[in-house]
Amino acid sequence: MAEDTFKSGFVSIVGRPNVGKSTLLNHLVGEKVVITSKKPQTTRNAIHGILTTENYQIIFIDTPGIHKPRNKLGEYMVETAIKALREVDVVVFMSEIQKQVGPGDLYIVETLKKIKTPVIALLNKKDLKNQDEIEESVSVFSNLMKFYRIIPISALFGINCDKVTKTLVELLPLGPKYYPENMVTNQPEQLIVAELIREKILNLIEQEVPHGTAVEVVSFDTQENKDIIHISANIYCEKESHKGIIIGKGGRKLKEIGTQARQDIENLLGTKVFLDLWVKVSKNWREKEGMIRNLGYRV
Repeated sequence: MAEDTFKSGFVSIVGRPNVGKSTLLNHLVGEKVVITSKKPQTTRNAIHGILTTENYQIIFIDTPGIHKPRNKLGEYMVETAIKALREVDVVVFMSEIQKQVGPGDLYIVETLKKIKTPVIALLNKKDLKNQDEIEESVSVFSNLMKFYRIIPISALFGINCDKVTKTLVELLPLGPKYYPENMVTNQPEQLIVAELIREKILNLIEQEVPHGTAVEVVSFDTQENKDIIHISANIYCEKESHKGIIIGKGGRKLKEIGTQARQDIENLLGTKVFLDLWVKVSKNWREKEGMIRNLGYRV
């Protein structure tokens, strides 16, 4: 493809917590670049996923779900999501197929009305609805604001994801290739490793404990003449009782978290990994701006 016809641009994905934004991004990019969980507010940073073909390059920005914040971390997450609406070429607003739009979606729509960027609405969970329900939901959303297009999808099964990509390419401007063609994310390896560990905490612990956890990679060392990387990471929680739950009886839960995380990290890095996890208590860390910054959450 000649350079003067190559398209490229930035696309923000916004929506309420837990509507499938990260699942969609992983499917569009073709690789796991963002952690996923059934629990809301899984994503805390604006994560870049990159899709490159010989004709175009799309840089997706997966954002934290927009919600009413309850602490400093929540304020950071919402500000990150809203900031991602600025200076992008297209905004993808993701919701679910529904008969009546709730206050969370209405709040986001009111925010979207204030921007000039074209907005595509994606209505998720098409696989769970019949045609009448889908058409009714499309009609409901079309009355909220002027979307460039409304596309019912299934992020989990990739239904209509090709239509999403095609529509985005329509809206992309002519531009350069911002990243090498084999690059699927611009996130540092240490940040991805920390997120993979946090994903296992989210998926393996059922109580509210995971929302008060954060992971910090404190060392990332390649041993000379050895095909193994030694990684040491701290898991922070807010209470001593939470620490006990994460460690589990006889350390079994922490071992399970470490085993599952190590497997994903080895797939990511393409080499053997020795993973050392420590659980530490930092009371009310989500209210401490200094710690929030130190953990990599910066506006």
